[in-house]
Amino acid sequence: MLSRWSGSFQVAAVYVGTIVGAGFATGKEILEFFTQYGFYGFLGILIAGYIFIFTGTKMMLLSSRAGAATYEDFNRYLFGKRIAAIVNVIFLLMLLGVSSVMISGAGAVFEEQLGFSKDTGILITIGLASVILALGMKGLFAVNSFVVPVMVFFSLMLCFISIKGGGFLESFVKLPEEGLTWKALISPFAYAAFNLGLSQAVLVPVANEIGDEKIIKNGGILGGVFLTAILLSGHLALVSLPDASIYEIPSAELMRSGASSFYWIFILVIYGEIFTSVIGNIFGLQRQISHTFANIPGTVIVFFIFMITYIISKIEYGSLLSYLYPLFGYICMIFLFLVWKKK
Repeated sequence: MLSRWSGSFQVAAVYVGTIVGAGFATGKEILEFFTQYGFYGFLGILIAGYIFIFTGTKMMLLSSRAGAATYEDFNRYLFGKRIAAIVNVIFLLMLLGVSSVMISGAGAVFEEQLGFSKDTGILITIGLASVILALGMKGLFAVNSFVVPVMVFFSLMLCFISIKGGGFLESFVKLPEEGLTWKALISPFAYAAFNLGLSQAVLVPVANEIGDEKIIKNGGILGGVFLTAILLSGHLALVSLPDASIYEIPSAELMRSGASSFYWIFILVIYGEIFTSVIGNIFGLQRQISHTFANIPGTVIVFFIFMITYIISKIEYGSLLSYLYPLFGYICMIFLFLVWKKK
C-alpha cells in the first residue's frame, strides 16, 4: 500500500513539476492567461483545473494502455500515422521553444533578483540539469518529489499574505473594462491544452515505465488537484498587485513586499520550479530523439538540445512567453479534443 501511494505521489510530483515552469513559477503565465481577465480569470482557472484533473489523468492512462514509450508513439495513436508525422515535428519545435523559455526564465531570476548576469544563470542551470539528466528517471523523480511540496507550501503562503493585505475582495471581483471577450473564454482551454500537449513528452514515458493503472490514476488526480490549488493561490495573490504586468517576476515582488524575511528562500523556490520544467522537457526531448536516432549517445543529444535552447533563450524572457505560449496553446487544443473524445 505504501509503495503504491509513494508511486502515486511521485507521478503527481512529476506532473506538477513538468507543468509548473518559468511562466507559472514567476506569475507571468497566470497573469497572461487568467489574472488580466479579473473575475473571469478565476472562473477560467476552475475550468482549467477540471481539465488538468480529468483529461490529464486520461492522457496518462491512454498512453499506458497504448504501450506508448514516447510522445511520438502517443500522437500516432491519437492522430494516425500520416498526421502524427506532421504533429510530432510541430511538437518537437514547440518543446525546443518552451525549453528555451524555461532556461531564459532561469536566467531572468539570476539577473532580476540576484544581480548576476543572465548568462551566468543560464549556464548554471544547464550544468545542474545535465547532472540530473544523467541519472535518468530516478533523477527526475527525486528533484520533483523535493521541489513540489515546497512549492505548494509557498504558493499557499503567498496567497494568504496577499489576501491579508486589504482591498482583496474589490480586486478579486473586478471585471475587465472590455467585458467578456473571446480571448477570456478560450484562455482556460488554450492554457490547459498547451500544458498537457507539451507535458506528454514527460508524462507518456513516465506512465509507460510505471505501468500500474491505479498508481497512474491516483497520481494524475492528485497532480491535477495540486495544480488547481497552485493556480488559484497564484491568481488570488496576483490580483492584489498593482501593475503586475510591468514585472518580469511578479510573484517575487509580492513576496518582497509581503514577507521580506522569506524573500531569498522564495527566490530559490521559484528557481526550483523553473528547474523541474527544464529537466522535464529536456528529458522528454532526449527520450524522443534517442528513440529515433538510437545510435547517437544520450549525452551528445542533451548537449545539442542545450546548445539550441541557449541560443533561443537569448531573447527577452517576457517577450518569448507572451508570443509563444498563446500560439502553442491554440495548436494544442486539437490535441486536447482528441484525448477528451478517445475511448
